[in-house]
Amino acid sequence: MKANRSFEQLGLKEKIGQLFMCGFDGLEPTNDIMNLIQEYGIGGVIYFRRNVRDAAQVAALSGKLQQASADPLFLAIDQEGGMVVRLEEGVTVMPGAMAQGAADNAELTREAAKWSGAELREIGINMNFAPCLDVNNNPQNPVIGVRSYGEDAARVAQLGTAAIRGYREGGVAAVAKHFPGHGDTAVDSHHELPTVPHGVDRLNEIELFPFRQAIWQRVDAIMTAHVVFPAFEPDGVPATLSQKILTGLLRDRMGFEGVIVTDCLEMNAIAETIGVARGAVEAIKAGADLILVSHRLTRQTAALEAVMEAVMTGEISESRIDEAARRIWELKESRGLFRNSVTAANPLRAAEVQRQLCEAAITVVKGGSELPLSKASKTVVVWTEARVGTEVIEVISQEWTLGAALADVGFVIEEIRIAVDPTDEDAAAVRLAASRCDTLVYASYDAGFSSGQTELIRELSGNPSFKFVWVALRTPYDLLAAPEASIYLCAYENKPAMMTALAGVLSGEIPVQAKLPVTIGSYARASAGK
Repeated sequence: MKANRSFEQLGLKEKIGQLFMCGFDGLEPTNDIMNLIQEYGIGGVIYFRRNVRDAAQVAALSGKLQQASADPLFLAIDQEGGMVVRLEEGVTVMPGAMAQGAADNAELTREAAKWSGAELREIGINMNFAPCLDVNNNPQNPVIGVRSYGEDAARVAQLGTAAIRGYREGGVAAVAKHFPGHGDTAVDSHHELPTVPHGVDRLNEIELFPFRQAIWQRVDAIMTAHVVFPAFEPDGVPATLSQKILTGLLRDRMGFEGVIVTDCLEMNAIAETIGVARGAVEAIKAGADLILVSHRLTRQTAALEAVMEAVMTGEISESRIDEAARRIWELKESRGLFRNSVTAANPLRAAEVQRQLCEAAITVVKGGSELPLSKASKTVVVWTEARVGTEVIEVISQEWTLGAALADVGFVIEEIRIAVDPTDEDAAAVRLAASRCDTLVYASYDAGFSSGQTELIRELSGNPSFKFVWVALRTPYDLLAAPEASIYLCAYENKPAMMTALAGVLSGEIPVQAKLPVTIGSYARASAGK
């Protein structure tokens, strides 16, 4: 193991480097990322799907990156669970936040984070950009949705702080996001700059409440939102760049002493407005410590050079750089990066926690008296493939579909796979299959964002010649597209473990335990937390 330097041995360029976390494209270290590590001394690297194949490959990659760096790197990932995970092979994929909100079991949520964190740490990943503490109370939110524990701030706080404790036990730094709250937006900040227009009292009661609880739990880091909050920042500056929000609110009034991490500055809310390089300068001036630039080398080096230039001209003081770099250094020390300490993983217990959470998450919203389904009936499953979109929408073909899971428990199944925006051929295939079935199970995916899905669901749900069973594989708000449907369940994700649990509920082999974590219009009210 290389000898560790002290913080006092770092020069100005090295301290500025510590303030940056960058990404690259490939399963092996590229010349670009090696240059950023060795020439600029960046403090961390973020992994996306483009960087991971399986656990063994990630472990080898992590080792090579750490070996290239003079000082320990933060190696980070968005392994939230459910529909937002980067790595699936060789690790346990825990259910996502809203599924855990439906299960409403803080102890299982803590364990899920602990064992997921331990598996990540074993392969060299020491920071997880999770949990989401956004309170999702906007059905039209295109970017948070099932990444949130639900619409109740107290439940989000309880489960979110449980996850934070779990990640700490698992040996990874937890990063609560997206401060001050991205839950009540109808715009995706990957594409545009959203605004949350509420007043201070409402924001304190809802959006800020989970973050306040996380701060009391001494969360390691908090990620900023590229969202405008006029109540705190009247000049239209997004939170990531706002001194009033990051320093005035988060540091001074809320008392947060940990690391402030920006969301990626290459998202259009920043890149297409102020720009990445200038955004890095303004974020540090505002109070951010760790600057995330995930994709392009030209933007990464421009941001690093812009910050150095700002220090040289006096726009950013050296004391601000020292303050931020020291926070990052101390977090690396507290999470054992200088000792390379690792929490032993427990795959068997992780799989059991995954199973328990999935079984407790399946929510019957309407038509519970019509369940279980008969295995003797001719059953068609319509499986909607996940939609293509931003990096928060994971696009992966599922082999263990609901049809496969139902067949595994004894149903005779015909399964039709359709696109998220069904083609005429898709619709025709579904109609043909429907004409020869007794039961049609429609597994939708973000139907409210697809007029084609909505039209097909309305047509099928009104057909009296078969029993229509509707299951939402992502947002529970799909019901708003066709509220007349009489049988409606929520699974919150299409991952294999959840499909096994869903098949168990539909067959009557698993009891219904879940609480609906969000209100669906006037058709279903969220259940109270424990």
